[in-house]
Amino acid sequence: MAQLAELLDAKLTGDGQCEITGLATLQNAKSGQLSFLSNPSYIGQLKTSQASAILIDEKFIDSCPSNKLVTPIPYVSFAKATALFDNSPMPPMGIHDSASVDPSVVLGKNVSIAANAVIAANVALGDDVVIGAGCYVGESASLGNACKLHSNVTLYHRVVLGKNVVIHSGSVIGADGFGFAFDGAKSVKIHQLGGVKIGDDVEIGAGSTIDRGALEDTEIGNGVKIDNQVQIGHNCKIGDHTIICGCAGIAGSVTIGKNCIMGGGSGVVGHITIADNVQVSAMSLVSQPIPESGMYSTGTIQAKTSLWKRNAIRFQQLDSFAKRLKKIENSTDKKQVN
Repeated sequence: MAQLAELLDAKLTGDGQCEITGLATLQNAKSGQLSFLSNPSYIGQLKTSQASAILIDEKFIDSCPSNKLVTPIPYVSFAKATALFDNSPMPPMGIHDSASVDPSVVLGKNVSIAANAVIAANVALGDDVVIGAGCYVGESASLGNACKLHSNVTLYHRVVLGKNVVIHSGSVIGADGFGFAFDGAKSVKIHQLGGVKIGDDVEIGAGSTIDRGALEDTEIGNGVKIDNQVQIGHNCKIGDHTIICGCAGIAGSVTIGKNCIMGGGSGVVGHITIADNVQVSAMSLVSQPIPESGMYSTGTIQAKTSLWKRNAIRFQQLDSFAKRLKKIENSTDKKQVN
């Protein structure tokens, strides 16, 4: 455990010779496992937990009878510990016999290309890149060092990935943006001439889509984390270290600042800008620019259907209520003047 404390930059209180073999929650941990306390709501589980050691903030150590790894941000330390115990299968190095790799492809060192993957012409793959089974990498795409595409990921032509980008299964990067011009009788396609540029240390969840730009590139900044089933429209600009939670939908030409959080199921209409350090709560619709940092919400709160229907009727009446109130205020003002 002393070695683990050093790796996690934590202060050890307890038996440094204790062997840690895995990770678990406080409630389900067994002897030999490491757990953590980040939410004070679970402090009652410390006394009954069978974990051999617990990552914990110093202010809670008196409540913990186990070996302790003291750290100011236990959840971050736990995240680092998961990397030490990662049990994901290691891909074999080299190119599978069934993969199709164009002769013009530039291959870095220690590249792994799995079965039935297709790598088109003029693609550049950096060192330690992993391409999963059934992936497609389009013409002139570029992947930086240590990128990993899980199975059945599609990268269209001229998609650029920085270093250490992870894209999970079923995601599509660089499909055409939703661009059409109506001529009075039918919709005329606007061909999407831009690309997609993704920064370093980005992770994209399963089944998510990022459209290519119409003229300029769609851009995803460094450290951005995108959950499953997220749609990002053409020409969007997503700032560094922003988090976009599951099922969020972002229309075209939206600019989102740095260190933002878009809650699950939230939506953003096109052609607006959101400032740095903004949090949008789940299921909210952002329909106008947000120029200042802070937390923003839209929609109505959960209620029993009967009450919700009555409130909805009142909501429809707000305009008439406001007009009536204005009349009353004007009448009161006149009486005070007289």
